[in-house]
Amino acid sequence: MRSFTPLLVCLPILSALAADPPPKAVVSGDPARVERIRAAKMPAITTPISFDTPEADAILSALEVYPPDNPWNLLITDWPTHPNSARIVASVGANKPLRYNPDMGFILVPADQKRIDVKLVSYPDESDKGPYPVPASVPIEGWPANYARNPKLKGTTLDDVQRDRLKEDGDRHAIVVDPTNRMLYEFYQLKKTDSGWQAACAAIFDLKSNKLRPDGWTSTDAAGLPLFPSVIRYDELKRGAVEHAMRFTVVKSRRAYVHPATHFASKLTDENLPRMGERFRLRKDVDVSKFSPQVQAILNGLKKYGMFVADNGLDWALSCAPDPRIPLLHEELRKLKGSDFEVVVPPAGYKPQR
Repeated sequence: MRSFTPLLVCLPILSALAADPPPKAVVSGDPARVERIRAAKMPAITTPISFDTPEADAILSALEVYPPDNPWNLLITDWPTHPNSARIVASVGANKPLRYNPDMGFILVPADQKRIDVKLVSYPDESDKGPYPVPASVPIEGWPANYARNPKLKGTTLDDVQRDRLKEDGDRHAIVVDPTNRMLYEFYQLKKTDSGWQAACAAIFDLKSNKLRPDGWTSTDAAGLPLFPSVIRYDELKRGAVEHAMRFTVVKSRRAYVHPATHFASKLTDENLPRMGERFRLRKDVDVSKFSPQVQAILNGLKKYGMFVADNGLDWALSCAPDPRIPLLHEELRKLKGSDFEVVVPPAGYKPQR
């Protein structure tokens, strides 16, 4: 007699097979990145070190910026596309070019760096209180590359920039990093005066923690985000991989914010506009193989980690360190357009770390 499996047994098996859920996008960082950083030996830091030096490169290679599950470190290659992605991209400019600003320099300081008072003149209620480890050589946004490359600014000194003798005004961001304690100090409109330093806002971030700014608080960036984790650095381009999310600006944003942002900077409510903290990704099908190694490092990073809307400014403008060792990237980046990007959202079940 031919043996058979009773139908009542088969049905549950078939039902179980049919009910298997599709594979979910993984929410995680890159273990290889974490292993590489933790295996590197942190050099001794006994004096302030400028970001545009080999000494800084060695320190940065051993500096773990935020835990592996922090939003800046998450791999988003397989995250779902926002249902309104095309309209949001169009609101920024589907035909506008990708660009960059050599703006966000920083300085690395030892753990025992002397702390000083900085007078907070605009946003004291949304600032973290000092004193702060600000060294005399702290760079202001754009120093030194933007000044060295401009013939009209030849002869400008760091002290000139710190005191704004050129009357440039602007955002004047300044970033101080304590790699030993993994602490970050950022300032908006930092300026040296005869009576000491002043700033519009001061924000402190613990790079060992996922803690955010309080809801509704700005930082030195309109979105309430830190600057330093987003900056495209020379050591990364030399290594061939930007292994974190980046920041970029848009002319028009929405009066809303989404994790990990904590603040909006707009009166506009059009749902087709991006919120502060909106995450964009370079599409998988964009061929980056013909770009220079430095630009490939950026573009592959935009595929793997994406970029956050962080402030109002030029559309599609990434932040890069003003490091003279980084070649001019404008012509290559401009080959990418807004239409090469898409807006993504976290997979179902993702619980933001706070």
